[in-house]
Amino acid sequence: MTTHRLSTPPSEARNRPVTPWWVDAVIYQVYPRSFADADGDGMGDLRGVTSRLDYLAQLGVDAIWLSPFYLSPQHDAGYDVADYRAVDPRFGTLEDADEMIAAAHEAGIRVVVDLVPNHTSSEHAWFQAALAAGPDSPERARYHFAEGRGEHGELPPNNWESTFGGGAWTRVTEADGTPGQWYLHLFDTSQPDLNWENEEVREEFRSILRFWLDRGVDGFRVDVAHGLIKQPGYPDADHSRMGMVTDAGEDADPTFDPDTFEPLTPFLDQDRVHEVYRDWRRVLDSYGHEPMMVAEAWVAPLSRMFRYVRPGEMHQTFNFTYLMAGWDAASLTHAIDRSFEQAGRVGAPNTWVLSNHDTVRHASRYGLADPSSYPAGITAEDEQPDEAVGRRRARAAAMVELGLPGSAYIYQGDELGLPEHTTLAAEHRQDPYFFRTDGKEPGRDGCRIPLPWAADEPSYGFSTPADDDGPASAAEGVAAPWLPQPASFRALAADRQVGVEGSVFELYRRLLQIRGELDLGTGTFAWSEHHDPARGVLAFTVTSGGGRHLGSGEPIPARTVLVMANLSTDPVDLPTGHSRALFSLEEAEAVQDGRLAHDAAAWLLMD
Repeated sequence: MTTHRLSTPPSEARNRPVTPWWVDAVIYQVYPRSFADADGDGMGDLRGVTSRLDYLAQLGVDAIWLSPFYLSPQHDAGYDVADYRAVDPRFGTLEDADEMIAAAHEAGIRVVVDLVPNHTSSEHAWFQAALAAGPDSPERARYHFAEGRGEHGELPPNNWESTFGGGAWTRVTEADGTPGQWYLHLFDTSQPDLNWENEEVREEFRSILRFWLDRGVDGFRVDVAHGLIKQPGYPDADHSRMGMVTDAGEDADPTFDPDTFEPLTPFLDQDRVHEVYRDWRRVLDSYGHEPMMVAEAWVAPLSRMFRYVRPGEMHQTFNFTYLMAGWDAASLTHAIDRSFEQAGRVGAPNTWVLSNHDTVRHASRYGLADPSSYPAGITAEDEQPDEAVGRRRARAAAMVELGLPGSAYIYQGDELGLPEHTTLAAEHRQDPYFFRTDGKEPGRDGCRIPLPWAADEPSYGFSTPADDDGPASAAEGVAAPWLPQPASFRALAADRQVGVEGSVFELYRRLLQIRGELDLGTGTFAWSEHHDPARGVLAFTVTSGGGRHLGSGEPIPARTVLVMANLSTDPVDLPTGHSRALFSLEEAEAVQDGRLAHDAAAWLLMD
């Protein structure tokens, strides 16, 4: 079969429909401490981000989302914030943040920053004041302080458990040296939960939003968006019901009642949390540059997750049902079907994601014997993924994700096909999840390894020593990266892929180019007649265009792209009737006797 590379000449690129930028944006997650280190200390920084913006512009992303770079003791990699208006010296200065935002905008890239409203650092001035002020004080009312149970208050107020393992309450010692109240921390002890029933807390975050919006940021990724409101009185959680098995398929979640879909956990997805986001939306809407919010809400079923993007609330919510579907045609079909159904009910776009800084990289998950499994982490003692198989499937998965209408997120390194560091030694791990479970859970360090930029430079080009004039080229003398990089990163370094035909980077770059030219992100989705999940075939069409050009008034021809992925072990027939094609692999490998190879995908421009 003779095919041609799918391409739309710039002269034929249709006028972009008038929609808010975030509806179909491709957003790249920057994990600052692991992205690029401009001062040679072994940890990434904001000047490092600025120095690599040309790379991101070449890739073709619309925006970047940066994980926290605020002042923090870094007990949880910056998600323990001590000052929301200051930059941690490890990452630079507030001036560096301003320069990074301005440079990104100059490059045509919007900037989304992380916001952590569920908890602060225990070193935050508010919490230190709460410890000093004592019980029943206004300072303690900003957090969740409570008397303990038992004859002498020696037992925690309830049976809630920390996400990181162990109990969710810690007892303080009062100023007079006596055992005192307990404070709530759904995560590490260094991350006390804020009390969102307190108006002072709400006003403080309105001010924080305005602080960063005034500096030009284009949006906020909201950490633990479903966790802010707790049930009054701190009732015990029913752990026996929370562990029950339901028949709700991929939408099942052991923290929700299968009959009513009401939360069984008294500190997650409480209905009143939506008051907060309606309030924040009014703040964002008062700015003229279309700032947005995206929720990190691990919520099921999807009907409850999409409540976060109802009119007047958030703009996006990460689709974790899709992320967790794995490399399985039936599971992906279910996730996509349900996502479009629920998004349509609230009039919101979908937000697709495959990996992030909290998950095992999908290039490794897909290389496991069960590519639909979702391990919390992978160690040297666990099954080791087949990196070649995982990367092949990850290439195909990128074509599916980026072909779907809506917005899509790319986790840094996805565009290089980076695997999880699955043999990271225990002595190098830093995730509090690892320590609070006494090493029973590997934690998330394996997906947070510093990026490889140059195969033959120290730290694979991640760190460059600074001179008096700023960053210099890599040389001896730079500090070791804060987490060690595996040897496999060398062959996947950016300088081995940018501009190299057939590389993962060039596949992503081409996908983003075509996605933009054909406006696939705002297109109309439909399952194709070739869709057959029982046989492992995922196939859908996206149709864009139609109507008239906004400038000239000339008709815009409708264009239909068929996205097809073969998740089976055998080749499947490729449809005819297309004029151009792009494949996840080199065509000679992807197409055999007119059939699409296993673990391969195609975009076909239909005539």
